[in-house]
Formats: sequence, C-alpha cells, structure tokens
Amino acid sequence: MTDQATQPVLEISELYKSFGALKATDGVNLTLYPGEIHALIGPNGAGKSTLIRQISGEYPPDSGTIRFLGQDLAGLGVADRAQLGLGRTFQVSSLALEFSALRNVMLAVQAKSGSSFRFFKPVMKDRDLVDGAMKMLEKVGLQDRAHIPAAELSHGERRQLEIALALALKPKAFLLDEPMAGMGPEGSKTLTGFLGGLRDQAPILLVEHDMDAVFALADRISVLVYGRVVATGTVDEIRGNRIVREAYLGEETS
Repeated sequence: MTDQATQPVLEISELYKSFGALKATDGVNLTLYPGEIHALIGPNGAGKSTLIRQISGEYPPDSGTIRFLGQDLAGLGVADRAQLGLGRTFQVSSLALEFSALRNVMLAVQAKSGSSFRFFKPVMKDRDLVDGAMKMLEKVGLQDRAHIPAAELSHGERRQLEIALALALKPKAFLLDEPMAGMGPEGSKTLTGFLGGLRDQAPILLVEHDMDAVFALADRISVLVYGRVVATGTVDEIRGNRIVREAYLGEETS
C-alpha cells in the first residue's frame, strides 16, 4: 500500500479527448503512486484504452496534462515516453512471433540501449546482451522456454514474455492493458500471482475486465464510465459504492 504523501509517479489532470461528438476522455484525474497497483475498470466503450493510449503517447489529448516523474509529457511521442520509463503491454500481442522468446527480449534490450537491429546473428554472441535478456526471462519464469519461438508459446506465456519485454526497458511504471484477456481460470490465477510481485519493480496502472484479478491485485480502483471517473477508492470502497454497483457491476441496490 502506498503512502499518499509520496509524490505520484504518474499524475493525470483534467484530461479531455473527443472524437467528433464522442467524449472518450471527459475531465479525467488520476494518480499512480510508487509501489501501488491502480486498476482502471469500466464497461466496454468507457474510454479505458483511449486513456492508456494518451498516456503512452499514441493519442494527443485535446486538453489537460499528463505528468510522469514530475515531467509534463506534452509533445513527447511513444518512443520518448518509453525511454523515460513508461513500460506498456498491449491488448493485442506485439511480439515477433517468428523469433524465440530470448530474441524477442534481446530486441527490447537493444532498443533500450539504442543499438541497431541490422546485424542480428553477431549479437547472439554478445554475452552481455544474451545474459541481460535471460535475466528478464528468469524474472517472469520463462528461462526454460528461452529458445522456443513466441508462436509456440501458450497464451499465458506470451503475456509473460510481453512483460519481460517491458521489464527489459527498465520501466519506472507499467501500463498493462488487459493482461488477462483470453486466459482461462488457471492462467489468470498464475498471472495474478506474478503481477502481484511486479509492483516491487515499478507501480502498475492496470486496465482489466477480470474482476477477480482486479480485487486480488489493486490497492486502488478507478471506475471509468463514458469517459469520466465516477469513483476512486480501495477495493472495499468500490465494492460498496452504490453507483458503481449499479452502473458497472450490474447489481441492483435498494
């Protein structure tokens, strides 16, 4: 749990984004503190992925500010934000499926160092690069699958590999966009356990539909409905919030 007196790693203030008449982000305020998992939940179409894309630099907001480690991110693109330490995983896999797990992580290590990808075979003999990538695979429990093509990994293993790629960039915060998507109960349980320890590496802004995982992991939860944050609180506070239960959790309250 976080000390709220601590400066936030990520601070979003009065963020707006419209697509025509649709307000996808409507005055969002949100913070992420060191050592915490802050979950962002809401129904389909609530604007969660749009918000993540604004934070990561894919979409410029119409107005408002996004500050990361005290720095205003206005004008910075995806690559610049990644270099600052924003580590992101995606709803749709971004892996090079023809490459082994190890090669995928090595590409991320190279990207962090600014190295060229043009001469790949020689870098397989670079022990520092190989060892650094293997350490990332060990952190996510995939060291025994290092030489397996990403295409042959299970869905859950691919999710773990994506997190290894994010770790290789030495992030100071993670943006995780539905890491449980497409997983069965066992896979979700395994990944939930892994993510619980990941907050020790860096705080996590977690977008997720799996409410069991959200309730197990989150220190705080923000509920997004039609682009607006309608509630932020602890798991117990969100579970007990009448508006949230009616609008999102689908429960009738008297």
